[in-house]
Amino acid sequence: MWQRTIALVACASGGAALVWLLLPGRGLGWVGALAGAVAWQVWDHRRWRAVLTWLREPRPADTPELDGAWGELVARVRRALKAANRKARKAQARLQEFLSAIQASPNGVVLLSKEGTIEWCNVMAGEHLGFDAKRDLGQRIRNLVRDPVFIQYLNQRDFTQPVEIDARQARAGQPQRIAVQIFPYAKGRRLLLTRDVTALQLAEAMRRDFVANVSHEIRSPLTVIAGFIETLQTLPLDEAQRQHYLGLMAQQAQRMQALVDDLLTLSRLEGSPAPDASHWVAVSALVEEAAAHARALADVLHGGGQTIEVQRGPEVEVAGHAGELASALGNLASNAVRYTPADGHITLGWTVLPDETVDIWVRDDGPGIAPEHLPRLTERFYRVDRSRSRDTGGTGLGLAIVKHVAQRHGGELLIDSTVGKGSTFRLRLPPARVMVLSSPDGARASNRQDAPSALGAARS
Repeated sequence: MWQRTIALVACASGGAALVWLLLPGRGLGWVGALAGAVAWQVWDHRRWRAVLTWLREPRPADTPELDGAWGELVARVRRALKAANRKARKAQARLQEFLSAIQASPNGVVLLSKEGTIEWCNVMAGEHLGFDAKRDLGQRIRNLVRDPVFIQYLNQRDFTQPVEIDARQARAGQPQRIAVQIFPYAKGRRLLLTRDVTALQLAEAMRRDFVANVSHEIRSPLTVIAGFIETLQTLPLDEAQRQHYLGLMAQQAQRMQALVDDLLTLSRLEGSPAPDASHWVAVSALVEEAAAHARALADVLHGGGQTIEVQRGPEVEVAGHAGELASALGNLASNAVRYTPADGHITLGWTVLPDETVDIWVRDDGPGIAPEHLPRLTERFYRVDRSRSRDTGGTGLGLAIVKHVAQRHGGELLIDSTVGKGSTFRLRLPPARVMVLSSPDGARASNRQDAPSALGAARS
């Protein structure tokens, strides 16, 4: 401020001196001083206008070059603007990171105004509720989501609990349920969150079905056994009748034992770590063992009328749990025996694919399976023909066990079937668990196993 005062005094003094030099002795110095002060005010006003114009739209390229107090003011303002711009850029970057994180969320997020219009939402919310995350900004949420349950939820204004509605993409046979909950904030605004709960509901439904199925499967033989016990206790029976009833009771007890064994197997598979790759087992031994059990079962169920053969592939070993793999192949083979006619043909074998993936397969010429049943065959207790499954002694858990064994070994269960032509079940294991030793004619089929020490190290 003192600089401006000095400049004003200097201008006034200069004007007075100029008038005194031009008009000496006339006492008009005060006119010169006044004129100098006015000139300085005009010049200073122009500088002030330049600063004001720049402040209205401060751009670095248009910064006025001034000295004195105005120059210092411009410099301070410019530094403050630079600092504010840096903070704004950082805040904008953090906001974009935050919005990107919300966009990546599997849950939907919608910001609603006090009037219920969409201020912002992520893409997932649009997919859940069926609107466009960009195009529908500013639209009322009630105009876009017209589910009666959701509208009632909005109107009652009690948001303590979420509600569930059908997703826009839900179709017959492909249900999709969305949980929606609103959280008020910031003077009437509301945060709406959506979450896909389809998997949870399916899991809960599967749990209920599992409990119901287990209860039913156990209750049926228990009812039969209890009835026979009551018969033996109350009726006078000869020895032949007693032996007949005792045999039926033993059959039902074996059915319950098989069910309990399969349930324990599933529990162990789900609760234990995956098998490591330190133990190797010959595929030929697994297939021959499964074929032997299949022949024994065929003799009991069909009187030896079925033809069961083994189609050998290359000499192969796979890394994994021998008991689990044997159980999986045994289930596939026993299923083939149970569902193939008495004069049918069953083939077990294995094939090494070009990428050294191995397929261990069981093929039959039975009645086949309709396409609509194939996706559900590995569900627990799912049966295409319930009465026939029980008649043949199946528990409904065999393919679920096979699927778990395949997944634990990094593989998969593949099912091909045509109604009237038979079915093929393939247990496919990945190359990391496969060691190809030789081709069927004895030639070496894998260069990576040429050294005997490598095989010994793999088995140790």
